Amino acid sequence: MPIASIGIPFDPNLLAGGSFSLSWHGLFSFFAVAAAIWMVGRAAIKGNLNQDMVYNTAIFGIVGGIIGARLVHVFDNWDIYGSDPGRIIAIWNGGIGLWGGILGGWIAGALYAYFAKAPVGKFMDIAAPAMFVGQTIGRIGDIINGEHWSRALDAGWGWYFTHPASPGRVGAERFFGDPERAVHPTVVYEMIWNMIGLVLITRLKGKLQPDGAIWMVYLTWYSVGRFAIQYLRFDDVKFWGLQEAHIIAIIVLAFTIPYMVMKVRWADRDIGVDEDGDTRSAAQRKRDRQRQQARTT
Repeated sequence: MPIASIGIPFDPNLLAGGSFSLSWHGLFSFFAVAAAIWMVGRAAIKGNLNQDMVYNTAIFGIVGGIIGARLVHVFDNWDIYGSDPGRIIAIWNGGIGLWGGILGGWIAGALYAYFAKAPVGKFMDIAAPAMFVGQTIGRIGDIINGEHWSRALDAGWGWYFTHPASPGRVGAERFFGDPERAVHPTVVYEMIWNMIGLVLITRLKGKLQPDGAIWMVYLTWYSVGRFAIQYLRFDDVKFWGLQEAHIIAIIVLAFTIPYMVMKVRWADRDIGVDEDGDTRSAAQRKRDRQRQQARTT
């Protein structure tokens, strides 16, 4: 056993009875969404953005995120849902894929903002910190639920699950023949990575252009961390030793890295907003005035 091993004793279901159950993961997912909405609302006020438009975009993002999260989970566990399709819509019983929530919410929210003629990039940027916070809150539910089977840990610190209904206990029995085998707390690793990412994008706020650059940093940071941490988890391998989360991370990085290389730049420190709402840099405004004076003389 590791030097420091922590027993997780919780029943994964907060409520259970008949055909309905409510998992801790579902409850903390609700808290995560609520916190994210509150954060984007506050950011909208500070950024002088249309709050109604921000909230409308958030609603579409939530719906898209729920659908995407469930679809990724179902695809990754088709051996279970293929034989019982009725369980696909039983999202209250738990079972979502975070990558699907991120990408589904992004696509749905961005499409709504685009067709509503809202500043899509600005909306993406204020959503990035909220995503890191929301993901971290949601992962607390994963800890209580004992989700995500992980590799055994022989040194350092780890955890094991003591409740008979805990998926983590079932996984330890399946892979190691010991239901209380201590394993890597991969969820905690991801939470720590998210918080470091939150500090990073907070410090980069206002320092990158164009609008949407902070969102791309968020996606890239999370993809790199998730790709590395995923090797400590026992999800189904699809091909070449890669799990579903690996594949999605690679696809995301194949988009965000070229975008940042070609588009993202450090913002001009002289950029400001004049009385007419002109956001050009002071130097650019001065050059434009000189050209205008030259044409009129």
